[in-house]
Amino acid sequence: MSEKEPRSDGGVTQESIFGTDDDTERRRTPPAERARRAFDFYIATPFRVAWSDWRTRIGGVGVLFYLLMGTVGVWLVPPPQINEGPYYLQPFVDWSMPLGTDNLGRGVFKTLVHSTPAMMKMALAGIVFAVGVAVLVGMIAGYKGGVVDTVLMTIADVFITLPGLPLIIVLAAIFSPKDPFIVGTIIAIDQWPGLARMLRSQVLSLREEDFVEAARSIGLSTPTIVGQELVPKVAPFVLVSAAGAAVAVIFQSVALYFIGVLPFNSFNWGVMMQLAYEQGNAISAPGRAGHWMLFPLLAISGVSFSLILFSQGLDRVFNPRLLARHSETVPEDEQDGAGDL
Repeated sequence: MSEKEPRSDGGVTQESIFGTDDDTERRRTPPAERARRAFDFYIATPFRVAWSDWRTRIGGVGVLFYLLMGTVGVWLVPPPQINEGPYYLQPFVDWSMPLGTDNLGRGVFKTLVHSTPAMMKMALAGIVFAVGVAVLVGMIAGYKGGVVDTVLMTIADVFITLPGLPLIIVLAAIFSPKDPFIVGTIIAIDQWPGLARMLRSQVLSLREEDFVEAARSIGLSTPTIVGQELVPKVAPFVLVSAAGAAVAVIFQSVALYFIGVLPFNSFNWGVMMQLAYEQGNAISAPGRAGHWMLFPLLAISGVSFSLILFSQGLDRVFNPRLLARHSETVPEDEQDGAGDL
């Protein structure tokens, strides 16, 4: 017993008690081949697309460098010790301390390396909090509309009207946070409302598109529509916003440590700059302690530049035409795209 059913491509599907021809073909595909196709679609192709952009290459190398410095580097480089070298040793004089020393004879390079984990933790906490809350609030408000939209956007507007920096300073003074994750969360507390409003605006326009109406008509649930249809459309904006949140957390944390609002409880780039300014007179005597302030400043600039370039390059990953061009399933287009690399 079988019957033929029309297919979307104009042909017919032979259906029997054993299922359709498409089901049979799917069963005939070896598991290894299905795994290879999934790897190519979800991992290999996005990587090729991202790597074809010079911004991703430069930014990715920079981000990887800082990640390695904050993870592997702290195991390879011993922590700085007082009086391990001459005071105010200049850079590139003694290669055991390539970036010189501070006012207590501690290696600037060692201090930089052991300050990186705290900076990465603060940036990660800021990204998770600011982007997570913004995506949740903005997408729910934009998709649901009505009373839900009004309530959520009123809360966001209240946070927008609060003065961000004074609020952060007050919270830091009250709680005196020592954990980098808590510091990053406090600093990011004023960053989610603006992002939530922008996401809401995008979702308001997307929810009227035909593909969303089609998803509703076939009975897909709201979480499914938001997760499968809307999130990929706003993902490039979220990526760039995540990089911006990380950069803002790094800048503001350095500023708060520099002015002495946050407690000096661990190695930190902001602490290094504050000590170089206050104890080393790095501004008035740059020939003696200028390197002590310069190298943390370069580290901050480098990680910020890398994050921004990397996020901008990843925008290409969400372009379906580029994904198809770089996929192994279309080798002719792959050859055409090779000239763009």
